[in-house]
Amino acid sequence: MIGRLNHVAIATKDVKKASEVYRTTLGAKVSEPVPQPDHGVTTVFVELPNTKIELLEPLGENSPIAKFLEKNPNGGMHHVCYEVDDIIAARDRMRDMGATITGTGEPRIGAHGKPVIFLHPKDFVGTLIELEQA
Repeated sequence: MIGRLNHVAIATKDVKKASEVYRTTLGAKVSEPVPQPDHGVTTVFVELPNTKIELLEPLGENSPIAKFLEKNPNGGMHHVCYEVDDIIAARDRMRDMGATITGTGEPRIGAHGKPVIFLHPKDFVGTLIELEQA
């Protein structure tokens, strides 16, 4: 069902500082920060030949990333995102398999402008999974 790895998301308190590490130390192509108010984050994408790294910074007090950083003050991997052909079919299959869809269970528009859902880490060996319609 899952397609290619779209990105690995890393939570950080400072996307500008993290961007600079990827840009200068690792020589990566790094996007400008983009606020995503619907998701409570600011995102930066690091382009790699085979995938992307998404740097996430909290945007506002109710950001889910702020809560993650309370537990992980140095930041760290937040989630992995896999592509799927049909987000509704993927959601329905996950429900049929007993997986927990976070939030309302309805797809939302993600940082790439495509529908996404998140799958609870308790069902996926401790990893938050994002599914994005390709």
